[in-house]
Amino acid sequence: MALENIKPAKNSIKSIKRVGRGQGSGMGKTATRGGKGQTARTGYSQKVGFEGGQQPLQRRLPKIGFKSRVEKPYMINVDKITKVAELDEITKLSIRSVHKYPSQTSKIKLIGKTAKELASKIKDSDVSFSGQ
Repeated sequence: MALENIKPAKNSIKSIKRVGRGQGSGMGKTATRGGKGQTARTGYSQKVGFEGGQQPLQRRLPKIGFKSRVEKPYMINVDKITKVAELDEITKLSIRSVHKYPSQTSKIKLIGKTAKELASKIKDSDVSFSGQ
C-alpha cells in the first residue's frame, strides 16, 4: 500500500470566495453585502433572536421553570382524617402509621376546626397546627 497517492475526494475541497475583486469576478462593488446601510458595514452583528423589529419568540412565550425555595408543609385535615386526632402522641412517625404522606415531606401541618385542641399532643418540632 502506497500512501503517496492519498488525495481528498473529488469536489470535497472548494476554493474560498474572494469578494471585492472587481466587477468581472461577479462579487465586486458591494462585495456580496447588498446595498448601503448598517448591514453593509464592518463590525455589524445582529442580536441573537432579532426578528427585524417583530417581537422575538423568546419574548412572546411565557416564562417557565420557576420553583420556589420556600418549602410548604404537608397539610392534614384532622376533621376528615380522624385517626390522626385519636393518636396519643403526634409525631411524624406516629402520623405515618395511620396516614400515608409523601416520603420527601419535612414539615406537617394539622388543619381543621379541632386542630388547635391537639396542640398538647404534638411532640415533634416538624409537626405544627393552624392557629385558627
